[in-house]
Amino acid sequence: MESENTAWTTHYNHPTPWEQTFPPLTLTDMFVNSAIAHPRAPLIDFMGRKYSYAECLDGVRRVACGLQDMGLKKGDRVGLYLPNVPHYVAAYYGAMLAGATVVNFSPLYTAAELAHQVEDSGTKILFTLSAKALLPTALKVLESSSLETLVVGSIAGALPTGKSILYRMFKKDETVERPHDQRVIAFSKLIANKGSCAPVAVDPEDVALLQYTGGTTGQPKGAMLTHQNLSANARQVQAIDPQAPGTGIDRIIGVLPFFHVFANTCTLNRTVLMGGEIVMLPRFDAVQVLAAIQRTEATSLPGVPTMYQALLDHPATRNIDFSSLRACISGGAPLPLEVKQRFEATTGAKLVEGYGLTESSPVVCSNPYAGLNKTGTVGQPLPGTLVKIVDREDPTRPAPDGEPGELLFSGPQIMKGYWQRPDADAEVFVGRWLRTGDVGLIDEDGYVKIVDRLKDMISVGGFKVFPSQIETILYHHPAVKEALVIGIPDAYRGESPKAFVTLQDEAAESDTPPDAEQLKAWLNPQLGKHERVVAVEIRIALPKTLVGKLSRKELVAEERAKAAAAMAAG
Repeated sequence: MESENTAWTTHYNHPTPWEQTFPPLTLTDMFVNSAIAHPRAPLIDFMGRKYSYAECLDGVRRVACGLQDMGLKKGDRVGLYLPNVPHYVAAYYGAMLAGATVVNFSPLYTAAELAHQVEDSGTKILFTLSAKALLPTALKVLESSSLETLVVGSIAGALPTGKSILYRMFKKDETVERPHDQRVIAFSKLIANKGSCAPVAVDPEDVALLQYTGGTTGQPKGAMLTHQNLSANARQVQAIDPQAPGTGIDRIIGVLPFFHVFANTCTLNRTVLMGGEIVMLPRFDAVQVLAAIQRTEATSLPGVPTMYQALLDHPATRNIDFSSLRACISGGAPLPLEVKQRFEATTGAKLVEGYGLTESSPVVCSNPYAGLNKTGTVGQPLPGTLVKIVDREDPTRPAPDGEPGELLFSGPQIMKGYWQRPDADAEVFVGRWLRTGDVGLIDEDGYVKIVDRLKDMISVGGFKVFPSQIETILYHHPAVKEALVIGIPDAYRGESPKAFVTLQDEAAESDTPPDAEQLKAWLNPQLGKHERVVAVEIRIALPKTLVGKLSRKELVAEERAKAAAAMAAG
């Protein structure tokens, strides 16, 4: 533990010193300070409609007062079941201004997934939209859980006037009526106040956000991210940007989903910190992203590798002027060298790879925007962040010299712990150090390289998928005897889930045993979109360890060998 590699401290290639401290700061103070400093500047561009910092501050204060009028108390949990829309910004900072802890929920969740996390977090109030993809699911959860209130917004109301009218005329099939139910109130009614309620004292060490993750196992847990964790990470991310504050335009494409901690820090909080502008898009569509870059002369596009690949593959790309883009950060999954090189050649913007975890708010490492950029690494630690490698079997011991080990991080962005899970805290913390479950090396310049993973998590286009959850559903099929799910290489998404099963004897010996396609068709509708398997393979037996435990590693090796052989064959 004493032989820590700190080479980055003497070979630091980010534009500010590594040795920095980040004074205590709440997200609410960060937001209010920026709004007061830049009242007329635009914070949001939503499909062409601009919202200034002053307008957004008014909305945030109205949300806070509306929640207090509903009886919200400090520390209560408020859920956001929202895509990237202006309502998210108002609800996110507004709930925190009222002293609440925000809980992010993915719009891709099934009703069962949403209900489980609502119960686990104790969420009582949930913000959503009157969209067919969201409201019916939220209403199911309202009926089947301890959730007490839905606050429902309208996309049409957030659009420019012309687009709002067209949306109401032609997009009716994408919306549903808000039911007449005292438990379901309109967002417009919530904010129908003057925004001048009594302030709530918020401490930087209060939990600002519960962000659910599987951590090092497949059981979702709420990472408790404090105001200081999140504000520090926003400041750390800003510190590695060579453009100094106030020296130029800061206009960022906000298409990464805010419910994901990557976008929460790198798009939302970091831009608010800078007084910049977010060009907000509700979902990724290559044509819309390209049009937004052209229309707004955006300066940055944070994303995951699959987004950059999709933009490069679209024929419209050749007609876009990318000269305004200067730097983009990629995260969520490994960035292929070919994608990096093609994107930089096509746009003229720098594309750098970073690394982080939900438990670290999330960014801990990044390649420099300028200076030495090492392909195949995730760069150097952010300012104020420490990293070391330890023995893969015993995290209290250093890794053998020259050998890969488990990566551990420490810094101001590391979570407070897991929500109501001290058992999980004991597994993931070694003193002040956070275990990542990833195996890596630190080179002579302090650049971190990920070489393997201890956990079985699958990264699908930046989304985390946990095999055990899919396996649990497979076991509900009466014909399935055993099940294993692994990630297989996917040229577009990085990885995709694939299921392997054996059949019960009576099913296998019947006249009409289920085939792989039938099992896939049964399974996928029960999963979130990013969890759906690309294939089911029926086998006579699945690999097991010496003690009889089902083992994934042999299947992973087989699939990697197949992919390598296919690539070699052309």
